[in-house]
Amino acid sequence: MQYTTLGNSGIKVSRFCLGCMSFGDPASKMHAWTLDPAQSEEIIRHALDLGINFFDTANCYSAGTSEEYLGAAIKKNVARDKVVLASKVYFNEGHLSRAAIEREIEGTLKRLGTDYLDLYIIHRFDASTPIEETMAALDGLVRAGKVRALGASAMYGYQFYNMQLAARDNGFTPFVSMQNHYNPFYREDERELIPICKQMNVALTPYSPLAAGRAARPDWAADTLRSRTDVVAQGKYDSTEEADKIIAGRISALAQKYATSMTAITFAWHFKKGIAAPIIGATKAKYLDDAVRAFDVTLTDEDVACLDEAYVPHKIVGAL
Repeated sequence: MQYTTLGNSGIKVSRFCLGCMSFGDPASKMHAWTLDPAQSEEIIRHALDLGINFFDTANCYSAGTSEEYLGAAIKKNVARDKVVLASKVYFNEGHLSRAAIEREIEGTLKRLGTDYLDLYIIHRFDASTPIEETMAALDGLVRAGKVRALGASAMYGYQFYNMQLAARDNGFTPFVSMQNHYNPFYREDERELIPICKQMNVALTPYSPLAAGRAARPDWAADTLRSRTDVVAQGKYDSTEEADKIIAGRISALAQKYATSMTAITFAWHFKKGIAAPIIGATKAKYLDDAVRAFDVTLTDEDVACLDEAYVPHKIVGAL
């Protein structure tokens, strides 16, 4: 495993982050394909064996049961100070108001079975709450020792920039990471958000780095429970299938060139783009093994240009 530092935080994280949206009680009605506690622990244990120390969940994933499953597995398998736990806040009553943030952090810590988070991420931008109120509330959690560092997720570049300015101008804790929507099929954040993050030394930890599996297999569709029922992923990608299949074909050709998998090629593309730690969701341990093969591949500038050349602009997905 390779490691990097999360922005200016000094927190050392693995170059892969295990996304935990795949863990939780399907009875929560969020996803039909989530794993039960034993299955979740198996994936988490395998990630630990591979050297992955970075885990991402959210208060809204499967009605909080994702946090519960992750917390229980960590407690059984590794010392708390050996892992970096991240969770998120926004899809809850009050969004990012001070009252909501102060309420939601308590629930998250309780479900994870810990007294602090390494990284607390705002899941979206909250237009209904003054930026200064949100940043002051988050800063208060850092000062209280409940959170070590702050991160943000999908939003427009100007929104993120304004939040960082509010932190700077008021002496609040700034964000050190950005979890945005990014993969070879969706690169709209290259226009503004990603350059802003790089300017501010904000670590990029994108979600959906494999485009819900579409950048990891030669066939666009897959006969799995998730593929059949994940309407969110269908909404993100299927309307641009014809254009994006050209890129998928080029990923497949590079996989043949380097005698590796499409997954490895796609993650090698992310690393070539300067991504700190893409978030990989896995329902099988073998998917993690496939991902780390990316460290054995070094794409050339020509390889990346070949993939990027076929890209066409997409509608904004994630920031809204």
